Amino acid sequence: MLYQSVKHHSIFSQATHLFLLLTGMMMSSAALSASASTERSGGKIFNSFCVACHMHGVAGAPKLGSSSDWLPRKEQGMPILLKHAIEGLNAMPPKGMCSNCSENEIQAAIQFMLDNS
Repeated sequence: MLYQSVKHHSIFSQATHLFLLLTGMMMSSAALSASASTERSGGKIFNSFCVACHMHGVAGAPKLGSSSDWLPRKEQGMPILLKHAIEGLNAMPPKGMCSNCSENEIQAAIQFMLDNS
């Protein structure tokens, strides 16, 4: 009888932990969605994510402020630049490691770099 009580408690405890884990994950996802629904500026995205590579041209990234780096890319047009940024290109990972960035935020970051180069 005691074994059944402990076994039942153990299953109950595991179910409770699973419920709490799933609830926490759903709340985190909702919070992330809520924060992602407020679009951030291109400058804010750049300063949070892009700056690590695009400030100094790490691994061949076009440098902010370098018109010679950005001119050939600018000539490709925004649709191609956006596609490369979202999918990743060469050493740049998809979305430049900003997994919660919207397509509009990625485009704003690209435009920020173009405008400042």
